[in-house]
Amino acid sequence: MTTADTLAELAHNSKAWPFEEARKLLKRLEKADPAREVVFETGYGPSGLPHIGTFGEVARTSMVRHALEALKPGVKTRLVCFSDDMDGLRKVPTNVPNQELLQAALEKPLTAVPDPFGTHPSFGAHNNARLRSFLDSFGFQYEFLSATECYRSGMFDETLLRMLAVYDDVMAIILPTLGPDRRATYSPFLPISPNSGKVLQVPIEARDLAAGTIVYTDPDTGKRVETLVTGGHVKCQWKADWAMRWVALGVDYEMAGKDLIDSVTLSSKVARALGGRPPEGFNYELFLDDQGQKISKSKGNGIAVEEWLAYATPESLSLYMFQKPKTAKRLHFDVIPKAVDEYFTLLGAFHKETPQKQIENAVWHIHGGTPPQHSVPLTFGLLLNLVSASNAHTKDILWQFVKNYAPEANAEDFPELDRLIGFAIRYFDEQEKPFKVYRAPSDLERAAMLDLSERLATADASLDAEALQGIVYEVGKSHPFENLRDWFKALYEVLFGESAGPRFGSFIKAYGIDNTRALIAERLAATRA
Repeated sequence: MTTADTLAELAHNSKAWPFEEARKLLKRLEKADPAREVVFETGYGPSGLPHIGTFGEVARTSMVRHALEALKPGVKTRLVCFSDDMDGLRKVPTNVPNQELLQAALEKPLTAVPDPFGTHPSFGAHNNARLRSFLDSFGFQYEFLSATECYRSGMFDETLLRMLAVYDDVMAIILPTLGPDRRATYSPFLPISPNSGKVLQVPIEARDLAAGTIVYTDPDTGKRVETLVTGGHVKCQWKADWAMRWVALGVDYEMAGKDLIDSVTLSSKVARALGGRPPEGFNYELFLDDQGQKISKSKGNGIAVEEWLAYATPESLSLYMFQKPKTAKRLHFDVIPKAVDEYFTLLGAFHKETPQKQIENAVWHIHGGTPPQHSVPLTFGLLLNLVSASNAHTKDILWQFVKNYAPEANAEDFPELDRLIGFAIRYFDEQEKPFKVYRAPSDLERAAMLDLSERLATADASLDAEALQGIVYEVGKSHPFENLRDWFKALYEVLFGESAGPRFGSFIKAYGIDNTRALIAERLAATRA
C-alpha cells in the first residue's frame, strides 16, 4: 500500500501533465497560508446546450485537483463550476426548439429568457440543469455557482465596488484592444435595464464612487438612469467579469481553450488592477468536429456527452480528455471504439505496473488514484466485427460468439464485458451499419481469401486465436502481396467494410471457423463481377 508521503514523492517525479500543472500550484502556495483552501474554477456560458468540451474542462481540472492533493497531503481544495447565466442572449442557438420564443428574448439575461423546452423557469436554468446532471453522473465533486445568484446575493459587491474605484485603470487596459466603434460604447459594467430587462451595452456617462453608482442613457427610453453597480443591477463585460470573479472567489487555477489566450492575458491584467492575483492554468487545444471545425454549443456540432455515453463507457470519454490536452483532436463518433479499447488496455496494464508507472497511467487520473479491476477478454473492435458478421441484435446472440473466445466469461462475472456487448450492438446499428461500404476484392485478394477458407476447412476447431492468426499470416505470405498490411487491409475492407480492425485470428476464434468460411463465401459471392 502506497503511503501519502510515498505517493507525494512519486508525484514530484511524475511527468504526467496533471502533476506538471499541480507543481505550478505548489509554487504559488509556497508563501500562502498552509491552511488556505485552493480554489479551482471552470466557467460555462449557458447560451446553448452543454457540450462535451464543457465536460472535458471539468474532467481535466478535476485531474489537476487530485494531482495537487497527492503532491501535498492534507491540502484543502474546492472546485467551482461557474455558470455565466446573467449574460445576455446574443443569438439563438440552432439546435433548440421554439426559435421564435428565444428570438423575442434576445439581449435579456439567460435566466430571464423563457425555456424553449418548457421544463424549467428559464433557458439558463434549463442549461444549468443539463450541465449539473451530466457532471453528477460522472461523480465530480464540485460546487455550482450561478452568476445571477452571485450578483444578486451581494457575493460580488465588494469586488464590483473595487472595479468602480479602478474604472479608469480597467478602461486603459481594455480600450486599446478594441476597434473604434466598440471603444466608443465600451464599459466594464453592463447595466440591466429596468425598462426592458435587457443587458445593455452602453457608455457610462458618470460615476459616483461614494454612492457606488453609474449613470447611463437607456436606449429604449432616452432617459438618463443612475443605478448601483451592486446587488445585481449590472453585470460585467465578460473579460472584466472573468477577472472580477477570479478576485472575488480567490481562484487559484483555471484552464481555458487556446482560442482564449488573449482573453486570459487581458483578464489577468484586470485582475491585477483589482488588487488580485490571476490564477495558474494552461491553454488546451480545441476539439474539432468531423469537418475539422471547432465544436460549438450554438451550432450543436461534435458529440454531446449523452451521445458518447449511449455507445461507450464514461471512463473512455475521460481517457479521451486526458490524452494530449495540448493537441487538437477530432471529436466525432468514429473516435469512440479506439478510446474504449485504449482505456481497457491501460486498465489491464495498471495493476502489473510499478507505483511510479501507475501514477503515469491515465487510469490513475481517471479514477482518482484507485482504478478498479475489470477483466475484458475481447476488444470493443472485435465485438463490433462480431456484430457486423453475425447481424446480432441482442446480447444473448453475441454472447454465444464471445464464449467461443472466452469460455469462462459470463454476464454476471464479467459485467464490464456485458456492458460493452450492449454498446457494440447499438454502435454498429446506429453508427456503422448505415454507412458501410464493402468493396470488391481484386483477383489476387479473391484467390487469397479462397485459399484461407480452404486452409480453415482442415484446421482443428480447438486452435487458439494465435494459431489461427498464424494461418492467416501464412496465407498472406504465400500470395504475392507487396506487403502483408495489404492482405489484412483487404480482409477488413471486403468482409467488414472497414480499412482496419482487431487481429483477424481473434475474430475467427470468436466467430467460429465454419461461420468465418461462410462469411468469406458470402462476401465473395456478393462482389463477384
